[in-house]
Amino acid sequence: MSDALKIGIAGLGTVGSALVRILQDRKEKLAITCSRPITITAVSARDRTRDRGIDMTTTTWFDDPVELAAKADIDVFVELMGGAGDPADAAVRAALSRGLHVVTANKALLARHGVELAKMAEAKGALLNFEAAVAGGIPVIKALRESLTGNTVSRVYGIMNGTCNYILTKMEKEGLSFAECLKEAQRLGYAEADPAFDIEGNDTAHKLSILTTLAFGTQIAADDIYLEGITNISIEDIRAAEDLGYRIKLLGVAQRTDTGIEQRVHPTMVPLESVIAQVDGVTNAVAIESDILGELLMVGPGAGGNATASAVLGDIADIAKSRPGAQDVPVLGRPARELEPYQRARMQSHEGGYFIRMTVEDKTGVFAGIATHMAENRISLESIVQRPKHHVEAAEPKTIILVTHATMEDAVRKAVAAIKLDGYLIGEPQVIRIERPREV
Repeated sequence: MSDALKIGIAGLGTVGSALVRILQDRKEKLAITCSRPITITAVSARDRTRDRGIDMTTTTWFDDPVELAAKADIDVFVELMGGAGDPADAAVRAALSRGLHVVTANKALLARHGVELAKMAEAKGALLNFEAAVAGGIPVIKALRESLTGNTVSRVYGIMNGTCNYILTKMEKEGLSFAECLKEAQRLGYAEADPAFDIEGNDTAHKLSILTTLAFGTQIAADDIYLEGITNISIEDIRAAEDLGYRIKLLGVAQRTDTGIEQRVHPTMVPLESVIAQVDGVTNAVAIESDILGELLMVGPGAGGNATASAVLGDIADIAKSRPGAQDVPVLGRPARELEPYQRARMQSHEGGYFIRMTVEDKTGVFAGIATHMAENRISLESIVQRPKHHVEAAEPKTIILVTHATMEDAVRKAVAAIKLDGYLIGEPQVIRIERPREV
């Protein structure tokens, strides 16, 4: 059996503590499957005195994670602190500069500095593994980096944020408002005290940018993503979607087009009968469409201590099994210096159409005015209906729902802007993309 693989762990929160517990509880089994023992040599955490339910008495402690990365007697640096800046960034760079292998679950760091860190790793012949950075325990990184070699990927999409999926699921199943469901998600620990990063779509965007690079061989472009969160989704939208045969999900979508790569994160109506519509709660799902394999859909826990720790452990085990001094797979699927510049696709027709909900004053000619603005922007309507309301006076505001055929995003926005100018809208209209069965 080979010498032990010595690892240092920076960050002993939920994931870090779960990882230590698994490594300690299953050390004999791991030594057999990896053909060498895996030993925790050093750790760094903010509070040494906190009871984490793990034994750290024989492990060297560092107050500074950067010092751990720069000086500890380790082979692998495991970064579980999070954040795009320091100390995570400085610590990872310190480890790579020594030629140490690195494992991280930090999607924000990779979205911001991934290409540069990949270049550092490749220059040193070190491995930089990050399976846990996207979709928790789902092995989507390994699939794109290794399993689909030779395939040409055309599209990657999925549910990548458990907080948003939990909220949307609970709104539908219990008829609660967004605010009520968010409060419950926070109580259960699914949402942070400040949930903006999740519910505004930023977390999904970071993950999508990483998948885009792996899928299409382009440089990471986390700042070049159309972004829309779920804060404006109402229970009325949820019910209208169900009546039309759809369910609302927050999707991240990246696809190759004739003019470049399209990246977008937004609420989406998916058919009730589609597989992705059945993914409920905090579960994640990622689909990959390619020319040889077709469509691969992976579903599983997208967050949580054990799920994320499992992915981190898989990355550590890959390093333990690798040949000494060998960099088996390029960090981002192809050598970092060969990644193509990201080229954003031009606006194109959206094949699924749009759901548009608006509240209007009860006036003669409103329906005709809406239809006229749609026609002026060459938008074909599949349906235009008034949502039924019981025991409502004739002069009360009306809710109108439009469903369009395939059209351009820009055309929809222009038509809605023109309708606003007519002066009979009450509040802001809701616009949600619809994805047809082939796309989901």
